[in-house]
Amino acid sequence: MNHLILGGARSGKSRLAEERAAAVGAGGVVYVATATAGDGEMAERIARHQADRPPEWGLVEEPVSLGRVLREEARHGRCLLVDCLTLWLSNLLTAGEETLARERADFLAALEVVTGDVLLVSNEVGQGVVPADPLSRRFVDEAGRLHQAVAARCERVTFVVAGLPWALKGPA
Repeated sequence: MNHLILGGARSGKSRLAEERAAAVGAGGVVYVATATAGDGEMAERIARHQADRPPEWGLVEEPVSLGRVLREEARHGRCLLVDCLTLWLSNLLTAGEETLARERADFLAALEVVTGDVLLVSNEVGQGVVPADPLSRRFVDEAGRLHQAVAARCERVTFVVAGLPWALKGPA
Protein backbone atom coordinates (compact mmCIF):
# COMPACT_ATOMS: atom_id res chain seq x y z
CA MET A 1 0.00 0.00 0.00
CA ASN A 2 1.28 3.48 -0.89
CA HIS A 3 0.77 6.17 1.76
CA LEU A 4 1.64 9.86 1.28
CA ILE A 5 2.23 11.80 4.52
CA LEU A 6 2.24 15.58 4.05
CA GLY A 7 2.86 18.35 6.54
CA GLY A 8 4.74 21.53 7.20
CA ALA A 9 8.18 21.83 8.76
CA ARG A 10 8.31 20.21 12.21
CA SER A 11 4.68 19.10 11.92
CA GLY A 12 5.37 15.53 13.07
CA LYS A 13 5.13 13.93 9.62
CA SER A 14 8.44 12.03 9.85
CA ARG A 15 7.61 10.78 13.34
CA LEU A 16 4.21 9.54 12.12
CA ALA A 17 5.85 7.81 9.15
CA GLU A 18 8.39 6.11 11.42
CA GLU A 19 5.60 4.92 13.75
CA ARG A 20 3.63 3.55 10.79
CA ALA A 21 6.73 1.87 9.36
CA ALA A 22 7.46 0.16 12.67
CA ALA A 23 3.85 -1.06 12.82
CA VAL A 24 3.67 -2.49 9.28
CA GLY A 25 7.29 -3.47 8.69
CA ALA A 26 7.16 -7.05 9.96
CA GLY A 27 9.26 -8.08 6.95
CA GLY A 28 11.74 -5.29 7.57
CA VAL A 29 11.91 -1.55 7.04
CA VAL A 30 14.17 0.24 4.59
CA TYR A 31 14.59 3.97 5.10
CA VAL A 32 15.16 5.76 1.78
CA ALA A 33 16.90 9.08 2.42
CA THR A 34 16.88 11.71 -0.30
CA ALA A 35 18.77 14.45 1.58
CA THR A 36 22.38 15.38 1.06
CA ALA A 37 24.42 17.19 3.69
CA GLY A 38 25.27 20.36 1.80
CA ASP A 39 25.99 22.34 4.97
CA GLY A 40 26.48 21.88 8.72
CA GLU A 41 22.86 22.53 9.65
CA MET A 42 21.63 19.92 7.17
CA ALA A 43 24.23 17.45 8.44
CA GLU A 44 22.82 17.96 11.96
CA ARG A 45 19.26 17.33 10.71
CA ILE A 46 20.38 14.13 9.00
CA ALA A 47 22.19 12.99 12.16
CA ARG A 48 19.04 13.59 14.25
CA HIS A 49 16.94 11.53 11.85
CA GLN A 50 19.54 8.74 11.91
CA ALA A 51 19.60 8.69 15.71
CA ASP A 52 15.79 8.41 15.83
CA ARG A 53 15.65 5.30 13.62
CA PRO A 54 15.90 1.75 14.95
CA PRO A 55 19.34 0.27 14.17
CA GLU A 56 17.84 -2.79 12.46
CA TRP A 57 16.25 -0.71 9.70
CA GLY A 58 18.00 -0.77 6.36
CA LEU A 59 19.15 2.43 4.71
CA VAL A 60 19.38 3.52 1.09
CA GLU A 61 20.65 7.03 0.37
CA GLU A 62 19.48 8.20 -3.04
CA PRO A 63 19.12 11.87 -3.94
CA VAL A 64 17.95 11.41 -7.57
CA SER A 65 16.92 7.93 -8.82
CA LEU A 66 13.99 7.26 -6.52
CA GLY A 67 12.00 5.20 -9.02
CA ARG A 68 14.91 2.80 -9.44
CA VAL A 69 15.24 2.41 -5.66
CA LEU A 70 11.53 1.66 -5.29
CA ARG A 71 11.71 -1.06 -7.93
CA GLU A 72 14.86 -2.56 -6.39
CA GLU A 73 13.85 -2.43 -2.72
CA ALA A 74 10.05 -2.77 -2.54
CA ARG A 75 8.63 -6.23 -1.98
CA HIS A 76 5.72 -7.91 -0.30
CA GLY A 77 6.06 -7.76 3.49
CA ARG A 78 8.68 -4.98 3.46
CA CYS A 79 8.07 -1.33 4.25
CA LEU A 80 9.94 1.45 2.46
CA LEU A 81 9.94 4.84 4.16
CA VAL A 82 10.95 7.63 1.76
CA ASP A 83 11.92 10.88 3.49
CA CYS A 84 11.44 13.24 1.80
CA LEU A 85 9.95 14.02 -1.59
CA THR A 86 10.50 17.78 -1.42
CA LEU A 87 14.24 17.34 -0.82
CA TRP A 88 14.27 14.90 -3.73
CA LEU A 89 12.44 17.48 -5.86
CA SER A 90 15.04 20.11 -4.91
CA ASN A 91 17.77 17.74 -6.06
CA LEU A 92 15.98 17.22 -9.38
CA LEU A 93 15.45 20.93 -9.96
CA THR A 94 19.16 21.59 -9.51
CA ALA A 95 20.03 18.64 -11.79
CA GLY A 96 18.24 20.21 -14.77
CA GLU A 97 15.07 19.91 -16.80
CA GLU A 98 15.91 16.63 -18.50
CA THR A 99 16.75 14.90 -15.21
CA LEU A 100 13.64 16.35 -13.55
CA ALA A 101 11.32 15.10 -16.28
CA ARG A 102 12.95 11.65 -16.55
CA GLU A 103 13.22 10.92 -12.82
CA ARG A 104 9.76 12.28 -11.96
CA ALA A 105 8.15 10.10 -14.65
CA ASP A 106 10.17 7.05 -13.57
CA PHE A 107 9.22 7.54 -9.92
CA LEU A 108 5.50 7.92 -10.68
CA ALA A 109 5.60 4.82 -12.90
CA ALA A 110 7.34 2.84 -10.15
CA LEU A 111 4.65 3.84 -7.63
CA GLU A 112 2.07 2.13 -9.81
CA VAL A 113 3.81 -1.26 -9.83
CA VAL A 114 5.68 -1.70 -6.54
CA THR A 115 4.53 -4.19 -3.92
CA GLY A 116 4.75 -3.95 -0.16
CA ASP A 117 4.18 -0.81 1.87
CA VAL A 118 5.63 2.51 0.73
CA LEU A 119 5.42 5.51 3.06
CA LEU A 120 6.24 8.80 1.34
CA VAL A 121 6.98 11.89 3.45
CA SER A 122 6.80 15.35 1.93
CA ASN A 123 6.57 18.99 2.96
CA GLU A 124 3.38 20.84 2.08
CA VAL A 125 4.72 24.18 0.89
CA GLY A 126 1.79 25.58 -1.07
CA GLN A 127 -0.33 26.97 1.75
CA GLY A 128 1.54 30.22 2.28
CA VAL A 129 1.96 33.34 0.23
CA VAL A 130 3.18 33.16 -3.35
CA PRO A 131 6.99 33.47 -3.18
CA ALA A 132 8.59 36.63 -4.57
CA ASP A 133 11.37 34.99 -6.57
CA PRO A 134 10.99 32.79 -9.68
CA LEU A 135 12.92 29.77 -8.37
CA SER A 136 10.83 29.58 -5.20
CA ARG A 137 7.61 29.91 -7.21
CA ARG A 138 8.80 27.12 -9.50
CA PHE A 139 9.56 24.90 -6.52
CA VAL A 140 6.11 25.49 -4.97
CA ASP A 141 4.42 24.81 -8.32
CA GLU A 142 6.43 21.63 -8.96
CA ALA A 143 5.81 20.38 -5.40
CA GLY A 144 2.09 20.94 -5.78
CA ARG A 145 1.99 19.06 -9.08
CA LEU A 146 4.12 16.24 -7.62
CA HIS A 147 1.88 15.91 -4.55
CA GLN A 148 -1.24 15.70 -6.72
CA ALA A 149 0.31 13.00 -8.92
CA VAL A 150 1.59 11.02 -5.93
CA ALA A 151 -1.72 11.32 -4.03
CA ALA A 152 -3.53 9.91 -7.07
CA ARG A 153 -1.27 6.83 -6.87
CA CYS A 154 -1.66 6.32 -3.11
CA GLU A 155 -4.34 4.41 -1.24
CA ARG A 156 -3.81 6.66 1.78
CA VAL A 157 -2.95 10.35 2.15
CA THR A 158 -2.47 11.93 5.58
CA PHE A 159 -1.91 15.59 6.42
CA VAL A 160 -0.09 16.27 9.72
CA VAL A 161 -0.53 19.50 11.66
CA ALA A 162 0.94 20.02 15.17
CA GLY A 163 1.59 16.30 15.43
CA LEU A 164 -2.06 15.47 14.64
CA PRO A 165 -2.75 13.33 11.57
CA TRP A 166 -5.75 14.14 9.37
CA ALA A 167 -6.84 11.41 6.99
CA LEU A 168 -7.40 12.97 3.56
CA LYS A 169 -7.73 9.71 1.64
CA GLY A 170 -8.24 6.17 2.86
CA PRO A 171 -8.83 4.92 6.41
CA ALA A 172 -7.95 7.07 9.42
